[in-house]
Parts: sequence; C-alpha cells; structure tokens
Amino acid sequence: MNYNYLNVSRTGFRRDLNEDAVAVYETEKGLLIILCDGLGGNRGGEVASTLSVEAVFENFETGRQSDILERLKESVVAANNLLLDKSNSISELKGMATTIEVLFINNTHAYWAHVGDSRIYFIKNKKMMQVTKDHSLVQKLVDDGFLTLKEAENHPNKNIIMRAIGDSFEIEIDLSKMKLNPSEKSMFFVCSDGVTAVLSDHELESILNAYTPEAASERFIKLIEERGAPDNYTFVIAEANTDDRN
Repeated sequence: MNYNYLNVSRTGFRRDLNEDAVAVYETEKGLLIILCDGLGGNRGGEVASTLSVEAVFENFETGRQSDILERLKESVVAANNLLLDKSNSISELKGMATTIEVLFINNTHAYWAHVGDSRIYFIKNKKMMQVTKDHSLVQKLVDDGFLTLKEAENHPNKNIIMRAIGDSFEIEIDLSKMKLNPSEKSMFFVCSDGVTAVLSDHELESILNAYTPEAASERFIKLIEERGAPDNYTFVIAEANTDDRN
C-alpha cells in the first residue's frame, strides 16, 4: 500500500498560541495519524495536545496487543493518564485536556479512536462521510431532538464539548474500524474544529474531490483565513492506494 499525505497546523488570527498538535507516522504496518486540539490556560492546552500525540505514538509502537482497536484504546488511555498525572503534579497545567483523533490505515482496514469534537472523514467515489460523531453539547441537543442540524451549524454553544482526554481517569473512547478495498484509492480527512467551524461539509467534499491534496490544502487555508481564522486550525489529508508497479 502506498500513502500520500500532508498535514497543516496554524495559529488562528484570534489566538496567541496554537494549541493544536498533529503528527503522521509511517510505521512498518501502516500509516498512523494523530491529531489533538488542546484545552486549558497557561499553555496547558498546548502541552496537553503535544504530550498526547507523543504518548499515543510511543504506546502504539510498543504495545503488544495484536488487536489494533485494543492497541488504540490502550494508547489513548495511556495519554489520558499522563495528562492527569502532569495536571495533578504541576499547578500551571491543572485542568489541561485535549480532544484526540487517532487513525491507523493498513492494507485492509482503517481503525480509529475518537474523543471530543475534532473529526475524521472518509472520501470514496467522490462521496464524503463523517465517521466520527462530535462529543459536544450541540450534538447531544441534536441527538435528543432539541435542535435541527441546520440550527446546530451556528449555535452559540458549538464549542462546548462533553468529552476530552485529561478530564477523568474514567475516559470513554469511541473505537471503530472499516474494511478497505486495497485495489481502490481511499482518502481520509482529519481535522480540528477550527476547520469545521468555518467550512461546511459540502465545501470540504467539493474541494477534496476537485483538487489534488496539495491544491486542496492551499484552498482550505485561503478560505479559512479569508473568513477570519477565529480558531487554530489543523488538518491531515491522507490517501491510501496500491502500488501501480505491482
């Protein structure tokens, strides 16, 4: 399997620090993507997101679980415990937390772990679907029938999340997987809410289908910044396909 990917992370125009963190690793068994959007004052969010990316990678690489979803779970739990230990021992970091998206792609499957309101999308045959569900107050209001999807788009409490790692030792992680056809190109888009707060799903889908990943990235940056870049914004575009030489 061949992987083509790029990642972007920038400080929003209304932010002093970029509290997002992202990394993409080509491992022996597949492609590992980790994206976090940190929360907390006194640089706590920045520390939380960076520590979590590093902890997940280290634990995923050294984990002995043969089941990928279990290994993802253990890696996120390890990051969660690390944040809580740091938060409890360093007063300046008290209360720090972060969203987290971990996506692992190999020859046959994509696996993911999700906590918070950052997102993972899957694009195939020019159709895009969101494979994660936001752990946010607004999403809960939609699920409970108090808001329509249209009303949710511009709700003033969009930024309130219901789950993050670093909040509690009892963390609930969404875990899932999908089978991939290795003979077909698959695309994934992973992003923080600094992207989805200003770009609609329709815009994301249209641009990802119309441009190369590099050109799509430039288009996303241009649109986000034209619209004021109110939050830090981070995204990964990753394509997986077979090697045409074989």
